[in-house]
Amino acid sequence: MLDKNNYYATRNQQADEKIELLLLDLPTFCMEFIYGTSNNTSSLTRLNYVYDLRIFFDYLSQIKKIEIEKMQVSILDELSSFDVERFLNYLSSYKFNGKHHSCDERGKARKLATIRALCKYFFAKDVIKSNVPAKIPTPKIHEKEIIRLEGDEVEKLLNYAESDDAFTGRKNAYHSKLKVRDYAILSLFLGTGIRISELVGLNVDDFDFKNMSFVVTRKGGNRTILYFNEEVSDALCNWLDYRYDLKEIDSDEQAMFISMKNKRISARAVQVLVKEYTKEVTPLKRITPHKLRSTFGTDLYRQTGDIYAVADFLGHKDVNTTRKHYAAISQDSRKQSAGIVQLRKNQTSDNNQ
Repeated sequence: MLDKNNYYATRNQQADEKIELLLLDLPTFCMEFIYGTSNNTSSLTRLNYVYDLRIFFDYLSQIKKIEIEKMQVSILDELSSFDVERFLNYLSSYKFNGKHHSCDERGKARKLATIRALCKYFFAKDVIKSNVPAKIPTPKIHEKEIIRLEGDEVEKLLNYAESDDAFTGRKNAYHSKLKVRDYAILSLFLGTGIRISELVGLNVDDFDFKNMSFVVTRKGGNRTILYFNEEVSDALCNWLDYRYDLKEIDSDEQAMFISMKNKRISARAVQVLVKEYTKEVTPLKRITPHKLRSTFGTDLYRQTGDIYAVADFLGHKDVNTTRKHYAAISQDSRKQSAGIVQLRKNQTSDNNQ
């Protein structure tokens, strides 16, 4: 029996159980691929593989006129470049399980990567003779504008979360009960830049308030010590004082942040929480927990000028990923440059004459 306070072990077990169920909808050889990659991939990665492969083989069954359960691994050898390219085009607007779906360029790129991984696995084992998907170019991905909180928006958000009348009616009743928790969550996001999964997985004993540090489980399962400032420390301590007074919480519940049901808060609940507060402060921006992470990354770079320190703090394996977090710095430079350049250099001297 799994320890309910081990969020990541529970999440992985749930993913593995779902994989087992969804594999029933795939050709039997896909099971070998999923098990064969289990030592080099996470449970969530393999679950995403299964999601993508269900769509791909549903598509193949339509164009090849063959039932999925009758497909043999040799069907991968029959794939042409046109088959894969047509599939990517199909993803722009398609039906699956009776519902309409669409993929943007990132979604298409992920599904192509899944097909490549599948064919690469069997090609390396000499089960198939060719690996056509490896030759298909990845869809061009356009960089999205980095949206973050700017200037005094962070202060406005925290002040709003701390206020007594942030909302109206029943929503404000919930707010009055949970504002100490919500303020702590927002402060931790903005003060450390952790991911939503990392925040949800935190336990009370992960925190060391004497050294103002905590242990976070990064992607891949690595445990890392991060630090927080006094503002974040105060917010967390206030929440813990409130939390310990809640008699409804089971004595063995170690989750740092809990829901109204006194259980570990879900990632979905945190997403809603962030959305509800930020839309009141910045209605023109769609702020998510990840965008609060971007806010922290940009602010940290502005203060340190050290992109490698920012990459280390955010847990980025590739520093190029981190560069997105300080895209706003180049915008600052452009604004300053615009003020430096004069179009009519003699205008001031002419006006003085």
